[in-house]
Amino acid sequence: MQQVSSTDVEQHRTTPFRPAGRGTVFWLLAACMMLYLIGPLVYFLFVLPWPSVPSTLSDPDAVQALITSAESATIATAFMALFGIPLGYVLARFSFPGKSIVSVAIYLPLVFPPVISGIILLVLFGPYGLIGGPLTNAGWEVDDSLAGIVIAQIFVAAPFVIVAARSAFESIDPRLEQVAATLGHNRWSLFWRVSLPLARGGIIAGLILAWMRALGEFGATVVLAYHPYTIPVFTFVQLSSVGVAGALPLALFSLGLSIVVIGAIVVVQRRTGKSIVI
Repeated sequence: MQQVSSTDVEQHRTTPFRPAGRGTVFWLLAACMMLYLIGPLVYFLFVLPWPSVPSTLSDPDAVQALITSAESATIATAFMALFGIPLGYVLARFSFPGKSIVSVAIYLPLVFPPVISGIILLVLFGPYGLIGGPLTNAGWEVDDSLAGIVIAQIFVAAPFVIVAARSAFESIDPRLEQVAATLGHNRWSLFWRVSLPLARGGIIAGLILAWMRALGEFGATVVLAYHPYTIPVFTFVQLSSVGVAGALPLALFSLGLSIVVIGAIVVVQRRTGKSIVI
């Protein structure tokens, strides 16, 4: 096999990359993956009972579930922004003992089975838990409440905000902060006036993604806070009681909302030139 020298690299540095072959194998493999992902969605639109969609989505229980989901997801996202963005900044700009452990721990809610996440939260925040017990005795029961839904949503969706914020802050040239520091800015001022404005694109995309993840959270929510119903829980109830036909219109709503949210993320990333990595 011919060796590639540094001279060859230098000579071809400005030459457009045109390897031999058309990449047919890659195109076929990629097409198979795309068909697998898109096929069920297309078929779903064909089998959907369209005449029943308006009545199902206008059902008072469905409307209330939508309101609960939107309200809880918005509250959860506000908490994730308040605490998650600073954590992302700390991981991007500071070195401290145990940083690698913290970095790994952030990803754990992403790999936990959602039901396991709900059980872990129930042990802590349930009526007999370390935190939930005193709250229950004081009349503030967490499980089967909006607070329980928010707690579950934060746990499963916070990694999206933290990782997106960390990636956005790490993409900023540290020399910009160093220059600002020479002008008299302290760490807090650097964060608000330099780092946060430059990282806002990736952070906003992460917040949107986290909001959508919180809105669609089911496993942890159904364990910690079955009531009031959120859209995913109500869809499961319809599936269990009425059957697939009763759940399909709700699935259409979730699909449409997902497309809108993904579109918003794409717009943010194109305008800012930043992408998030999860």
